[in-house]
Amino acid sequence: MTISSTPAMKGRVLIAGATGLIGQFVAEASLDSGRPTYVLVRSCPTCPTKAKVLQSLQDKGAIVLHGSISEKKKMEEILRENEIDIVISAVGGEKILDQIALVEAVKAVGTIKRFLPSEFGHDVDRADPVEPGLLMYKEKRLIRRLTEESAYFVAGTDIGKFTMKTVDDVRTLNKSVHFRPSCNFYNMNELASLWEMKIGRTLPRVTVTENDLLAAAAENPIPQSIVASFTHDIFIRGCQTNFAIDGADHIEVSSLYPEEVFRTLEECFTDFALRLNGMVIGNTTEAANPSPVVEAFAITASCA
Repeated sequence: MTISSTPAMKGRVLIAGATGLIGQFVAEASLDSGRPTYVLVRSCPTCPTKAKVLQSLQDKGAIVLHGSISEKKKMEEILRENEIDIVISAVGGEKILDQIALVEAVKAVGTIKRFLPSEFGHDVDRADPVEPGLLMYKEKRLIRRLTEESAYFVAGTDIGKFTMKTVDDVRTLNKSVHFRPSCNFYNMNELASLWEMKIGRTLPRVTVTENDLLAAAAENPIPQSIVASFTHDIFIRGCQTNFAIDGADHIEVSSLYPEEVFRTLEECFTDFALRLNGMVIGNTTEAANPSPVVEAFAITASCA
């Protein structure tokens, strides 16, 4: 969404959802670019992880503002008093419709040069997941329509970096910017083989059929059902690859910045393998004779 066609050069940035996974990368990239960066939080986070992220952003120079994107008048006040130029929303699925009030506040203020809604995923107008994922996409489509009225794998750090590059780029005005790094184009079997190469052993394979995914989407509680829904849309329907990027309203980020290098999935897997190895070594309660059973370790992904 663009209120003004004037390029926003090092303008003040307000980020909603900055303590989330994607929002953190965007906020860090904004700070690294030298822009005055404001992060919006409802209150002091009670979640230790989010509190740690917020403190880290503050230590790097972020300015914390308190408020909710669902409160139009409060957002108007925040945008005006802090002379915000760029608004970026990275809120999660449960807050998608809260962006309606934020869009209205942006329009009312009239001085915002760029507004980026929370669409750090598939093209919501092209993807067609089964429920419950479809409901989330319908909500995102509604926000996209409001702003218009006025399987590739990408590292989170790259999402942040390229997001901040586009806010200053007149070539991206009112366009959908797609991420399709050719170095990170994999199917599921290739992903499994790459991971096996990194950990140095062959893992047992379990075939998950389309019907399995549809059943998981229909029967599991949220968020597992949404994960199954989106997995089906990506790997069965091919929502990331079944269309050409053409027309005046769409552009691929690599064509904008050919000199920039994406972090590869192989590099990400190398990091994951090192972290996994550290978890195994650090387990002092493990028996002297290791079990032959393959165990699954929960790892928080930093890029996907």
